[in-house]
Amino acid sequence: MMIIIAEFFVVILKVLWAFLTAGAKWVVRPKEKSVAGQVCVITGAGSGLGRLFAKEFARRRAILVLWDINSQSNEETAEMVRQIYHDLDTPITKDGPVGGVEEVPPFQPQVYTYVCDVGKRESVYSTAEKVRREVGEVDILINNAGVVSGHHLLECPDELIERTMVVNCHAHFWTTKAFLPKMLELNHGHIVTVASSLGLFSTAGVEDYCASKFGAIGFHESLSHELKASEKDGINMTLVCPYLVDTGMFKGCRIRKEIEPFLPPLKPEFCVKQAMRAILTDQPMICTPRIVYMVNFMKSILPFEAIVCMYRFLGADKCMYPFLAQRKEAMNNNEAKNGI
Repeated sequence: MMIIIAEFFVVILKVLWAFLTAGAKWVVRPKEKSVAGQVCVITGAGSGLGRLFAKEFARRRAILVLWDINSQSNEETAEMVRQIYHDLDTPITKDGPVGGVEEVPPFQPQVYTYVCDVGKRESVYSTAEKVRREVGEVDILINNAGVVSGHHLLECPDELIERTMVVNCHAHFWTTKAFLPKMLELNHGHIVTVASSLGLFSTAGVEDYCASKFGAIGFHESLSHELKASEKDGINMTLVCPYLVDTGMFKGCRIRKEIEPFLPPLKPEFCVKQAMRAILTDQPMICTPRIVYMVNFMKSILPFEAIVCMYRFLGADKCMYPFLAQRKEAMNNNEAKNGI
């Protein structure tokens, strides 16, 4: 009994210490780690946040492995990365063997592109094998690829629901299974899950998307605990949960107009810079903006009816309806054009 009581007090001390260290990081910004020369796989790299992640890692001289289902857009990202590499390509100097100074060619990072449908596990596993064979072992995995169906539940074809779940959630299992074994062997690596605030709290009209992001977050958290239980402290995990990002994915989504100036859609560049800071300081989770932390906490303690009242006040209960209406109208227009 005394042993349990003693351990309980030790746990309390460790919890208090965790609070102190977390608070200290708000005051003293942790030093960012170097990813130069490390192999970084980014899924969904052809556009949106994936492209911005690629550019940020390129500026830090990482070796980029870009995955996307669209070859053309993926190559466009690769060209942007090559330009960044070129701009960084300045010779460095060091003392020569006889007291002189000689120029040393800088490290030349490279970018590799692969067409991969992460919604098909055979494609994931075969592409991962190509990466290991042609590039080497992966140090950083950014699970970023995502899709949205844009339909109300009862109007959404089953195929689109399955596609959303597979790309946004199941693909994380397959990419992780492909690259985690070597990370475990070396006790070195970093896995990033790009989820969404809609994986922490939901709204109406996007049931499939919310479910897929809730699943991705559950997978991420369980894997984080498994790595801790395995005492693999060299493998880090970072969960990225942004609020609505202005990438066009949810074009038309609107909260109450009086509230929107205080909570506008996030600029993609700001979102990625915040995520990069978290990744490079081994932060376990980053929510952008910070109010997302508060909303998630309030959801955990308030009665459901209180949450509904808050949603209605903010206009968040039907914020996706304009987006869904636009998607439906665009689809009807396409069908009309095809029928002419």
